[in-house]
Amino acid sequence: MRSDKDNLIIDLTLKFAISIIDYCETLEAERKYVVARQLLKSGTSIGANTREAQNAESKADFIHKFKVAAKEADETEYWLLLCKASPNYPNPENLMEQLQVIIKVISKIIGTSKQ
Repeated sequence: MRSDKDNLIIDLTLKFAISIIDYCETLEAERKYVVARQLLKSGTSIGANTREAQNAESKADFIHKFKVAAKEADETEYWLLLCKASPNYPNPENLMEQLQVIIKVISKIIGTSKQ
């Protein structure tokens, strides 16, 4: 496995994906399958798209892949907000904090890349 310690967004999204997997396993144990499935897909897709961007064929392709990651982050935020608002769901506050950092970094990368 390659080391991405000097690539902040790759490191952040990998750690976040692991946290999402753990949270979704908790949801599944509580038989909350629909939300767990949706959250697992969008939450892990953020990192997949940022990794894909590392091998982009052009600057436009790089920006596009980060925009897809941003969309997945927005969707993930939606599912986490639903979990937070639902009294029978475990608290996702830590995940929401991690996600806000990721969203800020992705936004900065997109903005800087457009210059």
